[in-house]
Amino acid sequence: MLQLVLFNLTNGLIVGAFYVLMALGLSLIINLSNVVNFAHGNFLAIGGYLAYTLTPYLGFWGALLVSPFLTAVFGYVIEKLLIRHVYARNHIYSLLLTFGLGFILQDACRYLWGPSPLPLGIPDILSIPVTADLFFVTWYRVFMVAIVIAAVGGLFALLRYTRVGMRIRAGTLDLDTVSALGVNVAALRSYNFAVGSFLAGLAGVLAAGQIGLNPNMGDDLIMPSFIAIIVGGVGSLTGTLLGGLLIGVAAALTTVFYPAGAEAVIYIIMAIVLLIRPRGLLGEEGMLT
Repeated sequence: MLQLVLFNLTNGLIVGAFYVLMALGLSLIINLSNVVNFAHGNFLAIGGYLAYTLTPYLGFWGALLVSPFLTAVFGYVIEKLLIRHVYARNHIYSLLLTFGLGFILQDACRYLWGPSPLPLGIPDILSIPVTADLFFVTWYRVFMVAIVIAAVGGLFALLRYTRVGMRIRAGTLDLDTVSALGVNVAALRSYNFAVGSFLAGLAGVLAAGQIGLNPNMGDDLIMPSFIAIIVGGVGSLTGTLLGGLLIGVAAALTTVFYPAGAEAVIYIIMAIVLLIRPRGLLGEEGMLT
Protein backbone atom coordinates (compact mmCIF):
# COMPACT_ATOMS: atom_id res chain seq x y z
CA MET A 1 0.00 0.00 0.00
CA LEU A 2 2.84 2.36 0.86
CA GLN A 3 4.47 1.79 -2.53
CA LEU A 4 1.15 2.48 -4.26
CA VAL A 5 0.80 5.76 -2.38
CA LEU A 6 4.40 6.73 -3.19
CA PHE A 7 3.87 5.80 -6.84
CA ASN A 8 0.80 8.00 -7.15
CA LEU A 9 2.39 10.78 -5.12
CA THR A 10 5.33 10.77 -7.54
CA ASN A 11 2.94 10.87 -10.48
CA GLY A 12 1.10 13.74 -8.81
CA LEU A 13 4.27 15.75 -8.43
CA ILE A 14 5.19 15.16 -12.07
CA VAL A 15 1.73 16.12 -13.35
CA GLY A 16 1.68 19.03 -10.92
CA ALA A 17 5.00 20.21 -12.38
CA PHE A 18 3.43 20.24 -15.85
CA TYR A 19 0.47 22.17 -14.47
CA VAL A 20 2.86 24.67 -12.90
CA LEU A 21 4.74 25.38 -16.13
CA MET A 22 1.52 25.67 -18.11
CA ALA A 23 -0.29 27.74 -15.50
CA LEU A 24 2.61 30.15 -14.97
CA GLY A 25 2.72 30.87 -18.70
CA LEU A 26 -1.04 31.37 -18.79
CA SER A 27 -0.93 33.56 -15.71
CA LEU A 28 1.74 35.82 -17.20
CA ILE A 29 -0.39 36.41 -20.29
CA ILE A 30 -3.62 36.93 -18.36
CA ASN A 31 -2.08 39.28 -15.80
CA LEU A 32 -0.47 41.65 -18.28
CA SER A 33 -2.65 41.39 -21.39
CA ASN A 34 -6.02 40.23 -20.00
CA VAL A 35 -6.10 37.53 -22.68
CA VAL A 36 -7.31 34.05 -21.76
CA ASN A 37 -5.24 31.96 -24.16
CA PHE A 38 -7.18 28.78 -24.91
CA ALA A 39 -4.51 27.83 -27.46
CA HIS A 40 -1.83 27.59 -24.76
CA GLY A 41 -2.07 23.79 -24.67
CA ASN A 42 -1.34 23.70 -28.38
CA PHE A 43 1.89 25.64 -27.80
CA LEU A 44 2.84 22.77 -25.51
CA ALA A 45 2.22 20.31 -28.33
CA ILE A 46 4.25 22.44 -30.75
CA GLY A 47 7.18 22.46 -28.33
CA GLY A 48 7.05 18.68 -28.08
CA TYR A 49 6.80 18.13 -31.82
CA LEU A 50 9.66 20.56 -32.50
CA ALA A 51 11.80 18.55 -30.09
CA TYR A 52 10.82 15.34 -31.91
CA THR A 53 11.85 16.90 -35.24
CA LEU A 54 15.14 18.29 -33.94
CA THR A 55 16.27 15.25 -31.91
CA PRO A 56 17.77 13.36 -34.92
CA TYR A 57 19.94 16.42 -35.67
CA LEU A 58 20.69 17.90 -32.23
CA GLY A 59 20.10 14.96 -29.92
CA PHE A 60 17.79 15.07 -26.92
CA TRP A 61 19.82 17.66 -25.03
CA GLY A 62 20.05 20.02 -27.98
CA ALA A 63 16.34 19.66 -28.73
CA LEU A 64 15.54 20.35 -25.07
CA LEU A 65 17.48 23.61 -25.25
CA VAL A 66 16.32 24.81 -28.68
CA SER A 67 12.65 23.78 -28.86
CA PRO A 68 11.33 26.03 -26.05
CA PHE A 69 13.05 29.04 -27.63
CA LEU A 70 11.56 28.20 -31.04
CA THR A 71 8.15 27.93 -29.35
CA ALA A 72 8.75 31.35 -27.80
CA VAL A 73 9.57 32.79 -31.23
CA PHE A 74 6.42 31.21 -32.61
CA GLY A 75 4.39 32.71 -29.77
CA TYR A 76 5.98 36.10 -30.40
CA VAL A 77 4.95 35.97 -34.06
CA ILE A 78 1.40 34.85 -33.21
CA GLU A 79 1.07 37.71 -30.74
CA LYS A 80 2.27 40.21 -33.32
CA LEU A 81 0.02 38.91 -36.09
CA LEU A 82 -3.16 38.01 -34.19
CA ILE A 83 -3.37 38.49 -30.44
CA ARG A 84 -2.47 42.18 -30.27
CA HIS A 85 -5.52 43.09 -32.38
CA VAL A 86 -7.95 42.03 -29.65
CA TYR A 87 -6.40 43.82 -26.65
CA ALA A 88 -8.71 46.80 -26.96
CA ARG A 89 -11.80 44.70 -27.65
CA ASN A 90 -14.23 42.87 -25.41
CA HIS A 91 -12.83 39.71 -23.76
CA ILE A 92 -15.10 37.53 -25.89
CA TYR A 93 -12.98 38.35 -28.94
CA SER A 94 -9.80 37.01 -27.36
CA LEU A 95 -11.65 33.91 -26.19
CA LEU A 96 -13.00 33.20 -29.67
CA LEU A 97 -9.69 33.99 -31.35
CA THR A 98 -7.56 31.73 -29.15
CA PHE A 99 -10.21 29.00 -29.15
CA GLY A 100 -10.20 28.94 -32.95
CA LEU A 101 -6.40 29.24 -33.05
CA GLY A 102 -6.19 26.15 -30.86
CA PHE A 103 -8.12 24.09 -33.41
CA ILE A 104 -5.95 25.40 -36.24
CA LEU A 105 -2.72 24.53 -34.45
CA GLN A 106 -4.05 21.11 -33.48
CA ASP A 107 -4.94 20.29 -37.09
CA ALA A 108 -1.59 21.67 -38.25
CA CYS A 109 0.20 19.25 -35.91
CA ARG A 110 -2.01 16.42 -37.13
CA TYR A 111 -1.24 17.31 -40.77
CA LEU A 112 2.53 17.74 -40.32
CA TRP A 113 3.29 14.87 -37.95
CA GLY A 114 0.26 12.60 -38.36
CA PRO A 115 -2.53 11.61 -35.96
CA SER A 116 -0.72 8.61 -34.45
CA PRO A 117 1.17 8.88 -31.16
CA LEU A 118 4.92 9.40 -31.53
CA PRO A 119 7.67 8.65 -28.97
CA LEU A 120 10.36 11.15 -28.05
CA GLY A 121 13.54 9.22 -27.36
CA ILE A 122 15.35 10.08 -24.16
CA PRO A 123 18.92 9.11 -23.16
CA ASP A 124 19.15 5.59 -21.75
CA ILE A 125 20.69 6.82 -18.54
CA LEU A 126 17.53 8.78 -17.73
CA SER A 127 15.37 5.66 -18.08
CA ILE A 128 17.12 3.88 -15.20
CA PRO A 129 15.29 3.74 -11.84
CA VAL A 130 16.90 5.65 -9.00
CA THR A 131 16.71 2.61 -6.71
CA ALA A 132 15.47 -0.96 -7.01
CA ASP A 133 12.85 -0.38 -4.32
CA LEU A 134 11.50 2.78 -5.92
CA PHE A 135 11.57 1.32 -9.42
CA PHE A 136 8.89 3.76 -10.60
CA VAL A 137 11.11 6.78 -9.87
CA THR A 138 13.40 7.04 -12.88
CA TRP A 139 16.18 9.54 -13.32
CA TYR A 140 14.06 11.19 -16.02
CA ARG A 141 11.41 12.02 -13.44
CA VAL A 142 14.04 13.48 -11.14
CA PHE A 143 15.45 15.38 -14.10
CA MET A 144 12.01 16.79 -15.00
CA VAL A 145 11.42 18.05 -11.47
CA ALA A 146 14.88 19.65 -11.45
CA ILE A 147 14.23 21.39 -14.77
CA VAL A 148 10.86 22.68 -13.58
CA ILE A 149 12.41 24.01 -10.37
CA ALA A 150 15.16 25.73 -12.39
CA ALA A 151 12.61 27.20 -14.85
CA VAL A 152 10.39 28.52 -12.06
CA GLY A 153 13.39 29.97 -10.24
CA GLY A 154 14.59 31.59 -13.46
CA LEU A 155 11.16 33.09 -14.11
CA PHE A 156 10.90 34.61 -10.63
CA ALA A 157 14.46 35.95 -10.94
CA LEU A 158 13.60 37.46 -14.34
CA LEU A 159 10.55 39.21 -12.91
CA ARG A 160 12.32 40.45 -9.79
CA TYR A 161 15.80 41.43 -10.92
CA THR A 162 15.59 42.48 -14.58
CA ARG A 163 14.26 45.74 -15.99
CA VAL A 164 11.85 43.96 -18.32
CA GLY A 165 10.59 41.80 -15.46
CA MET A 166 9.98 44.84 -13.29
CA ARG A 167 8.05 46.47 -16.11
CA ILE A 168 5.91 43.35 -16.50
CA ARG A 169 5.14 43.39 -12.79
CA ALA A 170 4.35 47.09 -12.91
CA GLY A 171 2.18 46.59 -15.98
CA THR A 172 -0.02 44.11 -14.16
CA LEU A 173 -0.79 46.84 -11.62
CA ASP A 174 -1.33 49.80 -13.93
CA LEU A 175 -0.50 49.41 -17.61
CA ASP A 176 -1.63 52.98 -18.44
CA THR A 177 0.87 54.47 -16.00
CA VAL A 178 3.65 52.24 -17.35
CA SER A 179 2.81 53.48 -20.86
CA ALA A 180 2.77 57.11 -19.69
CA LEU A 181 6.29 56.65 -18.30
CA GLY A 182 7.54 55.90 -21.81
CA VAL A 183 7.57 52.09 -21.80
CA ASN A 184 6.72 50.46 -25.13
CA VAL A 185 3.67 48.51 -23.97
CA ALA A 186 3.21 46.72 -27.30
CA ALA A 187 6.77 45.35 -27.16
CA LEU A 188 6.34 44.47 -23.48
CA ARG A 189 3.22 42.44 -24.22
CA SER A 190 4.95 40.65 -27.09
CA TYR A 191 7.92 39.74 -24.91
CA ASN A 192 5.62 38.62 -22.11
CA PHE A 193 3.64 36.39 -24.50
CA ALA A 194 6.91 34.88 -25.75
CA VAL A 195 7.97 34.05 -22.17
CA GLY A 196 4.62 32.35 -21.55
CA SER A 197 5.02 30.39 -24.80
CA PHE A 198 8.54 29.39 -23.78
CA LEU A 199 7.19 27.80 -20.59
CA ALA A 200 4.55 25.92 -22.59
CA GLY A 201 7.19 24.71 -25.05
CA LEU A 202 9.43 23.51 -22.22
CA ALA A 203 6.49 21.66 -20.68
CA GLY A 204 5.83 20.08 -24.09
CA VAL A 205 9.36 18.71 -24.44
CA LEU A 206 9.33 17.28 -20.91
CA ALA A 207 5.84 15.81 -21.35
CA ALA A 208 6.79 14.25 -24.69
CA GLY A 209 9.65 12.39 -23.04
CA GLN A 210 7.29 11.06 -20.38
CA ILE A 211 3.99 10.32 -22.18
CA GLY A 212 4.83 10.66 -25.88
CA LEU A 213 3.36 12.95 -28.51
CA ASN A 214 -0.08 13.33 -30.03
CA PRO A 215 -1.88 16.37 -31.50
CA ASN A 216 -4.30 16.52 -28.54
CA MET A 217 -1.68 16.25 -25.80
CA GLY A 218 -2.26 19.80 -24.56
CA ASP A 219 -6.01 19.31 -24.09
CA ASP A 220 -5.58 17.26 -20.92
CA LEU A 221 -3.40 19.95 -19.32
CA ILE A 222 -5.05 23.21 -20.33
CA MET A 223 -8.16 23.06 -18.12
CA PRO A 224 -6.30 21.96 -14.96
CA SER A 225 -3.86 24.79 -15.66
CA PHE A 226 -6.72 27.29 -15.60
CA ILE A 227 -7.94 25.71 -12.38
CA ALA A 228 -4.45 26.06 -10.88
CA ILE A 229 -4.61 29.81 -11.59
CA ILE A 230 -8.06 30.09 -10.03
CA VAL A 231 -7.11 28.06 -6.95
CA GLY A 232 -3.84 29.91 -6.45
CA GLY A 233 -5.33 33.30 -7.24
CA VAL A 234 -5.37 35.35 -10.43
CA GLY A 235 -2.50 37.83 -10.31
CA SER A 236 -0.24 35.74 -8.07
CA LEU A 237 2.47 33.60 -9.65
CA THR A 238 3.31 32.17 -6.23
CA GLY A 239 -0.33 31.19 -5.84
CA THR A 240 -0.34 29.64 -9.32
CA LEU A 241 2.71 27.57 -8.36
CA LEU A 242 0.97 26.40 -5.19
CA GLY A 243 -2.31 25.71 -7.02
CA GLY A 244 -0.63 23.58 -9.70
CA LEU A 245 1.16 21.38 -7.18
CA LEU A 246 -1.93 21.13 -4.97
CA ILE A 247 -4.31 19.87 -7.64
CA GLY A 248 -1.69 17.55 -9.16
CA VAL A 249 -0.96 15.82 -5.85
CA ALA A 250 -4.63 15.80 -4.80
CA ALA A 251 -5.70 14.09 -8.04
CA ALA A 252 -2.92 11.51 -7.75
CA LEU A 253 -3.69 10.60 -4.14
CA THR A 254 -7.40 10.39 -4.92
CA THR A 255 -6.52 7.76 -7.54
CA VAL A 256 -5.26 5.49 -4.74
CA PHE A 257 -8.52 5.43 -2.82
CA TYR A 258 -11.18 6.37 -5.39
CA PRO A 259 -9.90 6.32 -8.99
CA ALA A 260 -13.21 7.48 -10.47
CA GLY A 261 -12.94 10.75 -8.54
CA ALA A 262 -9.40 11.67 -9.63
CA GLU A 263 -10.56 14.20 -12.19
CA ALA A 264 -13.49 15.51 -10.17
CA VAL A 265 -11.38 16.29 -7.11
CA ILE A 266 -9.63 19.24 -8.78
CA TYR A 267 -13.01 20.84 -9.50
CA ILE A 268 -14.08 20.17 -5.91
CA ILE A 269 -10.93 21.89 -4.66
CA MET A 270 -11.66 24.85 -6.92
CA ALA A 271 -15.25 25.08 -5.65
CA ILE A 272 -14.14 24.96 -2.00
CA VAL A 273 -11.49 27.63 -2.52
CA LEU A 274 -13.92 29.91 -4.35
CA LEU A 275 -16.51 29.51 -1.59
CA ILE A 276 -14.04 30.26 1.20
CA ARG A 277 -11.74 32.71 -0.56
CA PRO A 278 -13.11 33.89 -3.94
CA ARG A 279 -9.88 35.59 -4.98
CA GLY A 280 -7.90 32.33 -4.55
CA LEU A 281 -5.37 31.21 -1.97
CA LEU A 282 -2.86 34.00 -2.59
CA GLY A 283 -4.67 36.09 -5.15
CA GLU A 284 -5.03 39.83 -5.02
CA GLU A 285 -6.68 41.56 -7.95
CA GLY A 286 -4.15 43.26 -10.15
CA MET A 287 -1.14 42.06 -8.16
CA LEU A 288 1.72 39.97 -9.55
CA THR A 289 3.91 38.59 -6.78
